[in-house]
Amino acid sequence: VNRLGIVAVSNALPQDITCLAADRMLIFASHDNILHAFARNKEVVHTYEGHKARIHLLQPFGDHVISVDVDNVLIVWNIQSEEEYLQVDFDKTTFAVSALLHPSTYLNKILLGSEQGSLQLWNIRSNKLLYSFPGWHLAVTTLEQAPAVDVVAVGLVSGHIIVHNIKFDETLMKFQQDWGPITAISFRTDGHPVMAAGSPVGHIALWDLEEKKLMCQMQDAHSTAIAGMSFVPGEPLLITNGADNAIRVWIFDGPGGTGRVLRSRMGHSAPPTKIRYHGQNGEQILSAGQDGTLQSFSTVHEKFNKSLGRGSINKKKSKKKGLKLDTMALPPITVFASEVAHQNDWDSIVACHQGYITCTTWNYQKTSMGAHKLRPEEFSKYKPIDIYATAVDITSCGNFAVIGLSTGQVDVYNMQSGIHRGRYGKEKAHEGAIRGLAVDGLNQLTITAGSERLIKFWKFKTKDLVYSTELSSSPSGILLHRDSGILGIAFDDFSISVLDIETRKIVRTFSGHHGRINDMTFSPDGRWLITSSMDCTIKTWDLPSGCLIDCFLVDSAAVSLTMSPTGDFLASTHVDDLGIYLWSNRSLYSLVSLRPLPADYEPSVVTLPSTCPVQDVDMAGDEETSDEMIEYVSPEQLGEQLVTLSSLPESRWKNLLSLDVIKKKNKPREPPKVPKSAPFFIPTVPGLIPRYIAPEEDNDTQSKVVNLGVLAQKSDFCVHLEEALSTNECKLTRHFTKNVDANNILIHV
Repeated sequence: VNRLGIVAVSNALPQDITCLAADRMLIFASHDNILHAFARNKEVVHTYEGHKARIHLLQPFGDHVISVDVDNVLIVWNIQSEEEYLQVDFDKTTFAVSALLHPSTYLNKILLGSEQGSLQLWNIRSNKLLYSFPGWHLAVTTLEQAPAVDVVAVGLVSGHIIVHNIKFDETLMKFQQDWGPITAISFRTDGHPVMAAGSPVGHIALWDLEEKKLMCQMQDAHSTAIAGMSFVPGEPLLITNGADNAIRVWIFDGPGGTGRVLRSRMGHSAPPTKIRYHGQNGEQILSAGQDGTLQSFSTVHEKFNKSLGRGSINKKKSKKKGLKLDTMALPPITVFASEVAHQNDWDSIVACHQGYITCTTWNYQKTSMGAHKLRPEEFSKYKPIDIYATAVDITSCGNFAVIGLSTGQVDVYNMQSGIHRGRYGKEKAHEGAIRGLAVDGLNQLTITAGSERLIKFWKFKTKDLVYSTELSSSPSGILLHRDSGILGIAFDDFSISVLDIETRKIVRTFSGHHGRINDMTFSPDGRWLITSSMDCTIKTWDLPSGCLIDCFLVDSAAVSLTMSPTGDFLASTHVDDLGIYLWSNRSLYSLVSLRPLPADYEPSVVTLPSTCPVQDVDMAGDEETSDEMIEYVSPEQLGEQLVTLSSLPESRWKNLLSLDVIKKKNKPREPPKVPKSAPFFIPTVPGLIPRYIAPEEDNDTQSKVVNLGVLAQKSDFCVHLEEALSTNECKLTRHFTKNVDANNILIHV
């Protein structure tokens, strides 16, 4: 809660988790009719099977756990032995269990709420009904223990909250909310008598229990129903979450008792429509969702995630009206483009909205919507219904945005000032709607694709038409790899072409998809083109060889793809899925066969990546591929008189003739020596002052000074001097006086 960061991620269950509860040791989670217990929030240690229907209520109960399914069967499980301790069947017509609570200090007792409105207090140990509360003839949605003993808050489907004393069966106070059924209740325990109650529309009401009145409202705390709500014990912190894919921590430190957001973690509340990597470091992914928001997700750590907010026609009016009554909200973003150059100086993102002619700018540094609304001057006074922006691109310098409309117009705007800087063509660039836009890396060419099967090349600065080519089918989208000058074109007939913008000719054509192509992305070096289609396949095409080298199936079709600028990850979003999935590039860390796949290749279904580590991975398939890689079969000769040349680079085969010489040169002269191991206890010299014994010198080491031995030229005089030096006795005087002659010099030592 201090940082609202992920502490641990458990292993995945086979199906979606429908119910969750925890005690001090274990976490209980159920899917369908099976209940699991997690230890250390990691692995499943207990499994409880016995329900015939989906479990919808859980309550830890000391050494037991209580579960209730939708068929009105209550089972008490022994946690350690996984056996049924007790099973109670209730009649749906008279008492359909809808809420479950263990009252504080009530030993072996549970309180059940029903859809009929009545309450029942049961003793689990003796399996006896102790007391029936008549209720208020309205379905009970939630039960919550108050800080006071014997007092329970009961939430009803009508929006009423009953604070009831179950010991004397007396109603202490009654509140009502006008926002529908009560979804969650929580009490402050830091000395303030405040109760918080959630609603299906996302509002939270705070009730003063001393004054017995509404203290304040927290409207639009979530954009959907409040699913869970809990005050941190002893602190003025409230944790809430909802179906809008957000968890928020509220702090109550201001006047009036209202709360403000202290920390939050949120994703898209509706599936993303477009994702693109932002920048060249491969650490941020920009994502536009059907909920109208633009968000930035970090691939390093989610504490770097940030939301750029929701598009609005007038931000000031939107803030006054609130989310629910916001008539100024813009439609969801369909296409956007971003550039890191000059993002510190002005807006760096430009986006098109669904069925809307105005394009918006966004500031990544300020994490907010930008200052400019980009649309043609002739539509500044009124907004046409049938004309809208379809494609957008931003130059690599970050100074200009190019926007294409459904009428065929292509306009250029300045990103700093928002001023219109020109239009391609006299009135229109194309007769049909613009399907794609691209500007090259040097701002020399602008490439436009129209629905009338034409691709046109324009001078970026002068807006003159340079070249036009007709395509075989109507394009559905284009993508330019600026570094290599390669343009990928997706067609309505599910085929893909690759065009070289230097020669302006189609160099590759791929076919194999059986559905509409949703998105394309290039690898950083421009060798691979990765495509996703509505046939639920993701295919990787190798451009130099012109072959399909990878293909796999997913459960739901990928709506958008983007490849990391560093080449390590492929990110994807899928139909009716809120998450962004990362796929690792295996060619970076293992040997991967890039051979062409056969024409009759049937792709296998691959499960989507998850946060938990993959377990029980079968490595047999990898071993087969590695064996296949080692074995190489030479192609058949075309003829006896012909020679088949190698397609490998020269460095791979030129040294084969001298391989024996190279091995002989690289052979080590002597085997490596094992270093002498140090003693466990270092020996010391005995004495009052402790000193370590000096290490013995190795005699194995050979001196580089050559000892000539008998070959050394030494005179008798030199030999006698050495003896005198070693014995400290000098006898040279006597010796030399006997042998002196006219030619010798007498030396006294």
